[in-house]
Amino acid sequence: MDMRDIEYFAVIADHGHMGRAAEALGLSQPALSKSLRRLEQALQVKLVRRTAKGVEPTPEGSVLLLRARELRLSLRSVAREIADVSQGRTGQLRIGVGAAVSEQLLLKAVATLLEDAPKSRLDVTVSDNDLMIPALRSGELDLIVNYYRSAEGLVCHDIYDDDLVVCASSRHRLAKARAVTIADVAAERWAMPVSEPTLISHRWLYQRLQDAGAPPPAIAFQSRSAVWRLRVTARSDLLTFASRSTIRETGESVRPLPIPELTLKLPVAVIHRHEAYVPPTALRFVDAMKAAAKLAA
Repeated sequence: MDMRDIEYFAVIADHGHMGRAAEALGLSQPALSKSLRRLEQALQVKLVRRTAKGVEPTPEGSVLLLRARELRLSLRSVAREIADVSQGRTGQLRIGVGAAVSEQLLLKAVATLLEDAPKSRLDVTVSDNDLMIPALRSGELDLIVNYYRSAEGLVCHDIYDDDLVVCASSRHRLAKARAVTIADVAAERWAMPVSEPTLISHRWLYQRLQDAGAPPPAIAFQSRSAVWRLRVTARSDLLTFASRSTIRETGESVRPLPIPELTLKLPVAVIHRHEAYVPPTALRFVDAMKAAAKLAA
C-alpha cells in the first residue's frame, strides 16, 4: 500500500463523490480512479460502491477509513513531537475547558505552566464535551479539563470531585423553603446551556425529571457560559443546574435548593487521547492541575 493512495481514499470517502474529491486534491478524475484501483488491488477488496449521489465506503472501506484517520493523527503527533524535541519544552498547547470547571484551579495551573515553560503558547477554548470530545479525537485539541465519564480511547487524570445542584436566586420563593420537591422545580423556567440534553449532566437531570413523571425543563435562557447562566439566575425567577465551585467563585446571590435526588456528583479530569503523543507541556499542565487541587483541598 502507498500512503498517498490511502490519503486519496480518505478524501474520496470524506466527499462521497469522485469528481469533488479529484477537484479537492487537484487531480484528474482518471488519475484518482487509478489510485483507488491500485489500493483495492493491494488489499484485494472493494473499498467503495456506487450510489445515486456518488460513492460510499464498503464495510471494508469503512475499516480502512477509520485507520486512515488514525494515521493522520499519528503523523500530526510525530510532527508535534519532533518540534517539541527541537525546541526543548516549548510548544503550543490547545486546551478545551468546561464552562463549569473551577476557574481558580485553572488559573493557578496556567500560571504555573507559564512560569515553568515561558516560551509555551496556550490556546484555551471554553465549551462543553459535546463539542470538545470530537475535537480532541480529531486532534484539534490536546487536552480537555471537564467533567467526564470513561470513554474508549481516552485517558483521564482525576483532579477533583464536584457537585452539580439545582439553584435559584436567593430571592426566589423556593430558596426560602425548607424542603423542595422535584414537582416544585418542574413547574419553573430554567437557564440551560443547550436546548437538547446532549451533555452528561443535563441528560442525567432530564432523566431524573422524567423518572419522577415531570416534564423536561422549560428553557427561558440559553447560554454555554456557566457564569452567564448564574448571573441571569441571580437576577430573575429562573432555575439553573450548576456546579458548587462555580456558584462559590462567581459570588452571585444564588442558592442551591435542598433536593438531594437532583444533586449529581461528577469527577473533573484532564483528558487526552490514548496512545498518542502528549506534549511535555501537556504533562506539566496535568501535574499543575493536580498540585492546585491538592492545595485547595
